[in-house]
Amino acid sequence: MKYPTDLKYSKDHEWIKKDGANFSVGVTQYAVEQLGDIVHLELPEVGASFNAGDPFGTIESTKTVSDLYLPVSGKVTETNLELAESPESLQNQETGEAWLVKIKASAPESSELMTAEQYEKFISED
Repeated sequence: MKYPTDLKYSKDHEWIKKDGANFSVGVTQYAVEQLGDIVHLELPEVGASFNAGDPFGTIESTKTVSDLYLPVSGKVTETNLELAESPESLQNQETGEAWLVKIKASAPESSELMTAEQYEKFISED
């Protein structure tokens, strides 16, 4: 599977895309495939602030409930309510299409974020 090169990736399987001073954050297709049938998505309120690495929500499948971790510090400016209402649609989206939250960053990107090439290598070793 090829991952978009304009995104950065976390070891927790979230992706992040810079858009000016803001970022879109989503979950990778690899994570969606590992979870199976997604049945529930819990996202934070607009205005909530998080540090990089903090859990900002949960994603629930028929197999498990997993935390979602924010790859950059900042304040939530928007949540994807359509996706929260139809979380199963994540299974039909490519990585980089279905964002979960938009963040106004309060700190620079973490140096722990990976390029698409690094992420592909990371998941191949998993």
